[in-house]
Amino acid sequence: MPDRHGLLAAGNFIIDHVKIIDAYPAPEMLANIGSQSSSNGGGPYNVLKDLAKMDAPFPLEAIGLIGNDADGTWIMEDCARHGIATWGLKRCDAAATSYTDAMTVASGGQRTFFHHRGANAVLCEQDIDLSASRSKWFYLGYLLLLDAMDVVHEDGTTDAGKALRKAKAAGFHTAADFVSVPDDRVEAIAKASLPHIDVLFINEIEAEMVTGLKLRTPDGLDVPLAQQAAKILLELGVQRAVVLHFQEGALTATREGEVFHQASAQVPQDHIVGSTGAGDAFAAGVLYGLHEDWDWPDSLELGVAAAAISLGAGPPSDAMVPGQACLDQARAWGFRPSLEEDASSQK
Repeated sequence: MPDRHGLLAAGNFIIDHVKIIDAYPAPEMLANIGSQSSSNGGGPYNVLKDLAKMDAPFPLEAIGLIGNDADGTWIMEDCARHGIATWGLKRCDAAATSYTDAMTVASGGQRTFFHHRGANAVLCEQDIDLSASRSKWFYLGYLLLLDAMDVVHEDGTTDAGKALRKAKAAGFHTAADFVSVPDDRVEAIAKASLPHIDVLFINEIEAEMVTGLKLRTPDGLDVPLAQQAAKILLELGVQRAVVLHFQEGALTATREGEVFHQASAQVPQDHIVGSTGAGDAFAAGVLYGLHEDWDWPDSLELGVAAAAISLGAGPPSDAMVPGQACLDQARAWGFRPSLEEDASSQK
């Protein structure tokens, strides 16, 4: 049997319709749309497209549901342009392609989002057919934004947990990501999935939701407490490592008891256009390194470098460049003070 090679990403495939308007209207009033564009959205879609633009040296495959509509066709064509295999993207008659209308006021940049969950809401474990893939990694996102996958059944299982368990049984390394939305079921959803996840990506807001710890104070992130939250997530079942990311950087806590820190890049203000998709760019960089069997420090460095580069455009992935170029630019900018120093000073 040949070695596994590639990344298969499943879950949210969203098209973002960005509209630049002259003002946000009062009820029953009109605003003018000056320009509009479309872009990729959703964790799996963003991760795959970022990896494609980073020139990842391995196959990229997509699994999800899209509608029988123009938005679904746009996603299929966009994936094809970037070399992403779409055999696992299935057309759905029951719902439209998931989309977000993002309204941005031209003068001040105020943004308002209107999201239609669409086909993503009906994706279930049976739609995730892994038999045609020889990829090394299976990525699922986002937990808390896949309605049918997040339903907690009477036996405590979820379709998300079943899909991750199926992927592990088939020989994949598994990774998953949360989304930052309040949900009273977050503990049950986490409990159903974490034991089947090798590498969990999570930000401090989501980590607070699952662990109950308050990680951010008026003085900034409490790094020792963030490390404790990561260790709690390991105790809840994550198999290999928890990767916790935040504005100041990222840390990884492994099941072997190791903790690795990486401060974020010092991005010049004039480079920053938008932060949409920065967390997905970070995950893409880390997964690139893990697929290539890099160590954790190198993988985290590429993760924060990719996140920094992604800030250079409004839509996710538009600013992304090859992986080495990400690293070169981030190193040229330099990195924030060491998180290890923050952790020591806060003890």
